[in-house]
Amino acid sequence: MATFLVTGANRGIGLEYCRQLKARGDDVVAVCRQTSDELECLGVRVEAGLELSDSQAIDDLVQRLDGLPLDGVILNAGILQSMGLKDLDPSGIRRQFEVNALAPLLLARALVDQMPSGAKLVLMTSRMGSIDDNSSGGSYGYRMSKVALNMAGKSLAIDLEPRGIAVAILHPGLVRTRMIRFNPSGIPPEQSVKGLLARIDGLTMATSGSFWHANGELLPW
Repeated sequence: MATFLVTGANRGIGLEYCRQLKARGDDVVAVCRQTSDELECLGVRVEAGLELSDSQAIDDLVQRLDGLPLDGVILNAGILQSMGLKDLDPSGIRRQFEVNALAPLLLARALVDQMPSGAKLVLMTSRMGSIDDNSSGGSYGYRMSKVALNMAGKSLAIDLEPRGIAVAILHPGLVRTRMIRFNPSGIPPEQSVKGLLARIDGLTMATSGSFWHANGELLPW
């Protein structure tokens, strides 16, 4: 049995992570801005009321955890604001950088002392953060923020290697969640998280810092 912390846990992929981790016998700390009925029904530890782009909220979370050892940290919280070249929103781009890239980095730094050797740090990114894979353009703020997150993940993998902490940089696939307006072309969260957990369980120090699709495909940078 391991202890996992999951951010963005009240819905979508984060909620499904909590559900599947709990079902297999792991302890779960579910972190979110606002809880949900679905999350409360899982019977996991819920730490709500935390806006993790606020440094004070990160400090509050660390105090609440009170040194709890964490075998896995899944930094899943993120936002998507679609925009093209003609409707660029500078404030929206900054906000996506704060939530999607800077907040996970600051939270990882804050929690790493609670992660023993052998622990795993998971950054939930997107293949939209792949420069090589960009064939459609647009989505400036989201793409740019995910590229930044990918770079943070690679640097974390190097910096945390001496501690024995492996880092996974994971794309969930196109998943039917509220973030993409429940796109019918997407796969269900259950399928995505099953694949994501397989990638996490298979993560080693040798594969730390790699960029993976939930289906096991190694993605280009």
